[in-house]
Amino acid sequence: MPEKPDRAALRALAQELDVVAQIGKAGLTLALTAEVDRALADHELIKVRFIAHKEEREALARELAEATGAEVIQIIGNVAVLYRQREDV
Repeated sequence: MPEKPDRAALRALAQELDVVAQIGKAGLTLALTAEVDRALADHELIKVRFIAHKEEREALARELAEATGAEVIQIIGNVAVLYRQREDV
């Protein structure tokens, strides 16, 4: 199994990324989870912004990561960084 990059390296890479999904009033929906799943398949490392449910961002980020098979790399402010290694690597 290939080694995954360390968390510090992933955090550094994430600084350059744009947000690819936003969690609004509807919270975690199937459509949002599918969108994040596709983004992770394409990019491995993504940012998700919390527009609503900010007080629940840590729990929702963990729930979203679990639903997509990803790992929460960091939550800074209202943005969560998620990572999932591509399966074809």
